[in-house]
Amino acid sequence: MIDFDKSEVFKLKPIDNDKAHPHINSFLIDGETIFAVFKTVRDQVVFTNKRIVAANVQGLTGSKVDFTSIPYSKIHCFSVETSGTLDLDCEIELYVSEVGKVRFEIKGDFDLVSFNKIISAHVLA
Repeated sequence: MIDFDKSEVFKLKPIDNDKAHPHINSFLIDGETIFAVFKTVRDQVVFTNKRIVAANVQGLTGSKVDFTSIPYSKIHCFSVETSGTLDLDCEIELYVSEVGKVRFEIKGDFDLVSFNKIISAHVLA
C-alpha cells in the first residue's frame, strides 16, 4: 500500500483514459468505469465511478506495481483549489478514514469544476 504519510503530495498530469495501467481494467467490477487518469513519471492515479486507484510502480525495472484502492465511501470530506494567475496547478485534497489526508496536485490544462461535480456525485451518494 502507498504510504500516504510519506507521499503527502501526488504531482499529477492528466492523460487519456485509455492510457491507464493495463492491469487497471482487469480490476474493475461490473458497472465500474474510468472517468479520469493522471500520471507522475512512473505512477498513476485512476478515478472511477466507484473508487480511486493509485498504481505505485516499484523497483528499478518497474515490473512490480502496488495498487491501492480508496472507495468513495471512505472519503469524509474533500476540497478543490482552482489554478490562479501565477500558480497554474490545481489541487484536490481528500480526507479518508483510517488514512488521513491525501493531496493531489494537477499540472496542466484541467477542468476542475467538472471534475468536482463528478467527485461530489460519488462522495455524496
